[in-house]
Amino acid sequence: MTSRPEEVALELDCRAMMCPLPIIELARHAGDIAVGHVLAVVATDVAARHDVPAWCRMRGHEYVGEDVATDGAPRFLVRRAV
Repeated sequence: MTSRPEEVALELDCRAMMCPLPIIELARHAGDIAVGHVLAVVATDVAARHDVPAWCRMRGHEYVGEDVATDGAPRFLVRRAV
């Protein structure tokens, strides 16, 4: 869980998508926000909890952490670094 709320520039609804689709959506839309801004991936696929941080490490972005969407679904926060 994140320790402080982050302002989210873009939220991707990947609820019902199975691996690797949430990561494909993340990769497709990461360039849609400015460097330093935060993108949220809302994903119910359990693999996303591992895949999103791994993708951030591989692509040079900052994994900010995890919180929950308004419906309780996991929401993974990524700060665009490059």
